[in-house]
Amino acid sequence: MTNSAGLAPGTEIGAWRVVGQQGQGACGAVYRAERVGAEEAGPFALKLALHPLDPRFEREGELLARLSTSHVPRLLDRGWWMPDGTPFPYLVMEWVEGLPLYEWGTRRVLTSRQALRLLAHVARALEATHAVEGVHRDVKGDNIRVRADGTAVLMDFGSSNYRQARTLTYQHPPPGTPEYQSPESQRFQWETRHQPRVRYEAQPADDVYALGVTAYRLCTGKYPPGLELKQAEEGFAFVDPPWVPPETLASVCQELAALIRRMLHEAPASRGSAASVAQALERAAKKAGRAADLPLAGGQHAAPPPASAAWRPALVAALGMCLVVAVWWLGSQSLESAKAMADGHQPTEGPVGLADSTLDASTARPPAEFEQGGMALDVPEKPFPGQHRPPCGKHELKINDGCWGRLGEAAPPCGTRAYEWKGMCYVPIFDPLRPSTSNPP
Repeated sequence: MTNSAGLAPGTEIGAWRVVGQQGQGACGAVYRAERVGAEEAGPFALKLALHPLDPRFEREGELLARLSTSHVPRLLDRGWWMPDGTPFPYLVMEWVEGLPLYEWGTRRVLTSRQALRLLAHVARALEATHAVEGVHRDVKGDNIRVRADGTAVLMDFGSSNYRQARTLTYQHPPPGTPEYQSPESQRFQWETRHQPRVRYEAQPADDVYALGVTAYRLCTGKYPPGLELKQAEEGFAFVDPPWVPPETLASVCQELAALIRRMLHEAPASRGSAASVAQALERAAKKAGRAADLPLAGGQHAAPPPASAAWRPALVAALGMCLVVAVWWLGSQSLESAKAMADGHQPTEGPVGLADSTLDASTARPPAEFEQGGMALDVPEKPFPGQHRPPCGKHELKINDGCWGRLGEAAPPCGTRAYEWKGMCYVPIFDPLRPSTSNPP
């Protein structure tokens, strides 16, 4: 059965060989890998999708390919792993040895000057990302790794986006971590909570705000005061809670405290660009006085685990951030069966396709939360690996050099496994796998 999670050491994926698994999230598994035939080149990070045809990997790979900075992992390769003909996208990046930012801070006597330098590194990573019209959308300490030499690297671009990237989802909430979302994002989510097709467009200022939350959390061990939603005479209204200066919770030097306040400013334009923030952080790290070398006592070392923010309009609980686009129907299946699968139902009769026997339960059916809510996937610009190419069948349509089947009169949103084209819903038609004749069972 095809399962991209928990691959055994020695598994080869393209030009790469799995050495061991390092971690797993909702969307992908990360493996320590080596290049086949050049094992001495050192370890690499291979990120493999857990679900076939996951479009987030295409987006992440495209943005990483545009970046060139020491504060973002270098993309070395990307492609498709196709065990049993099932296409799983993968990315290969340089291996970043180090600790997550918050953990790194707990293992040493952290000072304001050290924090200024690390935050400047992350701001430089954001500067490079924003320069190519991208946004990270999930800046936080857990996605920042600190090397042994004290260099910070911004990791995990799985939630990222860039200008003109195809739309993946209209679901609330937008990608990211609620505690790090900007006030404008929170207000938008609340004001459009009854409009499932309306989508929040993250801006560079959202990343800068998230960096401010990260800085506050790193120095004090707590999240900054967030917007609160309280009942008023005319309904509910947002209320700004009293500001708690970070220097009242830890020995934060005045230069760092001022920059944290700036990054967390209510007005996006007042936060400044990532480039200007990086310059200010670097300048402060060089020119700050003795107070910048005092331990941040009472901050990360002494503070208990941070409580979650008082209220976030997302309250997403069961909503997933990972799209599941596991399209496993074959061209030989009827469009009626395909429609049933796109709606989240298994066909009740008819022949079992080969793909049904190659996918286990973890791949063949996404978690329930991914099957709910309004979702609209645009037809990709290129056919999927294994998708049937023209000439297409009698009841198929040629779209972007691939063959697609229309799902009756279904209208968008098309569910988690279908795609939108000119106001209708379509599924890709795949060529059926041919059994091998050289090694009969």
